[in-house]
Amino acid sequence: MGRLDRRFWFFLLLWAVGGQSIAEGLGVNWGTRASHPLPADIVVRLLKDNGIKKVKLFEADPMALRALGNSGIEVMVGIPNDLLAPLAGSVRAAEDWVQQNVSAYVSKYGVDIRYVAVGNEPFLTTYKGMFTQTTFPALQNIQAALIKAGLGKQARATVPLNADVYETQTGVPSGGDFRPDILTLMVSIIKFLINNGAPLTINIYPFLSLYADPNFPLDYAFFSGAANPIVDGSVTYTNVFDANYDTLISALEKNGLPNIEVIIGEVGWPTDGDKNANIQYASKFNQGLLNKLKKGQGSPKRQKPPETYLFGLIDEDAKSIDPGNFERHWGIFYYDGTVKYPLDLGNGRNLVPAKNVKYLDRQWCVMSPDASIMDSNLPQSVAEACTYADCTSLGLGSSCGGLDEKSNVSYAFNMYYQTANQQKGSCQFSNLSVITRKDPSRDTCRFEIMIDTGRHDKVPSPTASSAGNLQKATGIIFCVVLLWIIGR
Repeated sequence: MGRLDRRFWFFLLLWAVGGQSIAEGLGVNWGTRASHPLPADIVVRLLKDNGIKKVKLFEADPMALRALGNSGIEVMVGIPNDLLAPLAGSVRAAEDWVQQNVSAYVSKYGVDIRYVAVGNEPFLTTYKGMFTQTTFPALQNIQAALIKAGLGKQARATVPLNADVYETQTGVPSGGDFRPDILTLMVSIIKFLINNGAPLTINIYPFLSLYADPNFPLDYAFFSGAANPIVDGSVTYTNVFDANYDTLISALEKNGLPNIEVIIGEVGWPTDGDKNANIQYASKFNQGLLNKLKKGQGSPKRQKPPETYLFGLIDEDAKSIDPGNFERHWGIFYYDGTVKYPLDLGNGRNLVPAKNVKYLDRQWCVMSPDASIMDSNLPQSVAEACTYADCTSLGLGSSCGGLDEKSNVSYAFNMYYQTANQQKGSCQFSNLSVITRKDPSRDTCRFEIMIDTGRHDKVPSPTASSAGNLQKATGIIFCVVLLWIIGR
């Protein structure tokens, strides 16, 4: 081979390597339940800068969808559970939804919508059958509407389901089957998906197994665990993800549905709000997952890894805290797009932060040095602050769980102040607070400065809060926690 030929092949190799994307089949969930959401155009740039080419939205957010136009990113757009009933009861309603939330964005903005997620974990046992009658008809109507709109080959309807739709009576994956109360329904849905060339979407959360059971073996929650394996005939499972996934595959096989494509709609690990929700464990879990995807490793029952959507992309400080305070801390990025921990995405690519993020002024609201921790106005002030701002990082075992009494109060005051866009009057807690330009962050506890979203109209109040009753409950919870701390 001549010098020119060698040079040609060398540069061709460089081009091929450089053109490879991250772990094949990797996507992310982009949630938008934030008091100060990162601008959609910045999020899309963040996705592209990190080589992420698949994204799942929980609802048809207009700003997100417009920003995704002509981006080269494949989109799964979601339908909230509260829309299942009207979509199930009316074909016209389904056609209107598809026209407004799929067709319009495909034709006007060039959004590459591949899937429509009909509902989100509608068969959770905690819902007590609330969506059992409406999910399948809604799925059928949405798929029919996609076909009528001429999008049947481009976009397919699926239903993201929690892993509690299947179980094993034998304690091993080979004994998997669907829950008896929904077995017939599940078989009908899966047959419908197969007939329309659509995948089955399942959410798997090893963290929740650990959270729900204090005796759950810690190493089995991760991909490097071997101390507590499960032996299933000739197969040994060293991690709960593979065992859970293969329990589903066994359920499919048992019901004569062995070949349907499976997508992992949500999987990840939170970084705050619980003793096991921390950066060390999140990094360990997510890197282990990515390593499997990069190596093309599936499970014992399915050698090829499924298309997988990490949960999630960015922290959401206005998200529901059911089932726990960790719900607001699943992001691989903080609320502002800064990197939480290193992740090797493949091909030598590591996470990079969001660019061109604008912040409010570099100042914080803290408890006044002259104020007393025994002041009678303090409990009500803290309760007010945590009613309208996110105080979940103050819980036991969380990133700010080790603060002293005054720092606990300062954290609550500052979260309110930042949520209120640092508006005049938002750092006035019965003369207990002051504004400082010295960063009060310490150790693992970050005192945030919010993104400047340009909204500087009103300070949160009992009549103007966007957080609702759930945030009020959060405020009460943390008021009790802080009173306990103060009273030690």
